[in-house]
Amino acid sequence: MRLLLVEDSARLSDLIVAGLAKEGFAVDAVATVSDALCALSTTHFSLVILDLGLPDGDGMTIVQHLRSGGVTTPLLVLTARQTTEDKVKGFQQGADDYLGKPFAFDELIARTRALLRRPPAYLGNQLRLGALTFDTVERQIIVQDCRYLLSAREAAILEALLRRSNHVVPKNILEDQLYGLSSDGSANAVEVYVHRLRKQLEGLDSGVEIHTVRGVGYLIREET
Repeated sequence: MRLLLVEDSARLSDLIVAGLAKEGFAVDAVATVSDALCALSTTHFSLVILDLGLPDGDGMTIVQHLRSGGVTTPLLVLTARQTTEDKVKGFQQGADDYLGKPFAFDELIARTRALLRRPPAYLGNQLRLGALTFDTVERQIIVQDCRYLLSAREAAILEALLRRSNHVVPKNILEDQLYGLSSDGSANAVEVYVHRLRKQLEGLDSGVEIHTVRGVGYLIREET
């Protein structure tokens, strides 16, 4: 599951990204309103965490832009502005949650997971194909009421494939899901995690298989 962090403090941004990564999230981090709007125009994010006091403007500009365009992506405001007036204004303009600085990281994780459990507009938190259900929040494959926990990167690959089931997903998109826009990964990481997923799916009688489209990427579909 991929998140966008909008935070201009490099130190705090690095700490949040590292902490969220340990929880299994791929996180893209930007520091300005303009960079956030650019990222949001090209990439689907499951959640946006944003500060308000940014170098080139107010973070609420991002909230207003998304909501005026009908985008329902969950928005968690993370800021030092903690007055009741600030919070009411934030909620009125479309924020889904509000966490003041300083904050406990455990609370940030809890609020993040709570927002991700809300029914989203983009295909939902439970993705289904064949006999397979995948819970994107808990990172679990569900087949015939049995649950199997995936690693964070296995889950990222499976989610990207299921959200585009029966269509080829280019390899570079899967790489983005693993590492985010600015991180580097090993050249064969996608192949490794696809191989692991194939073995999982084959052993579960899920009715689902992953195909390689050489030179392009991968697609997931029901077995024929």
